[in-house]
Amino acid sequence: MAEDDRIAAFKEVAEDMPDDPVVRFGLAGAYLDAGQAENAVSEYRETIRLKPDYSAAYRGLGRALERAGRTDEAVVAYTQGREVATKNGDLQTVKEIDVFLRRLERPG
Repeated sequence: MAEDDRIAAFKEVAEDMPDDPVVRFGLAGAYLDAGQAENAVSEYRETIRLKPDYSAAYRGLGRALERAGRTDEAVVAYTQGREVATKNGDLQTVKEIDVFLRRLERPG
């Protein structure tokens, strides 16, 4: 499925289920895959607003912010996500976020 088709499909479902964080998360991922980082940022933020303990959404938000060139904001999102993931016992997300944070801390 082409990226535009994925986005259109998720947008259609999001119109029917605007308060479903899983749908918003999927739409954010589709935007990110299509290179639309700012749209992805908006949808990840909406996902987090709907479900503040959705640790994978913070990870996605960090990735989208990085791709948008907003590194400082990405670090904040990753740090918040690490805290949420730790509270949830989501060890895989903690490990992934740690890798992303270490990469951002490297000079150059």
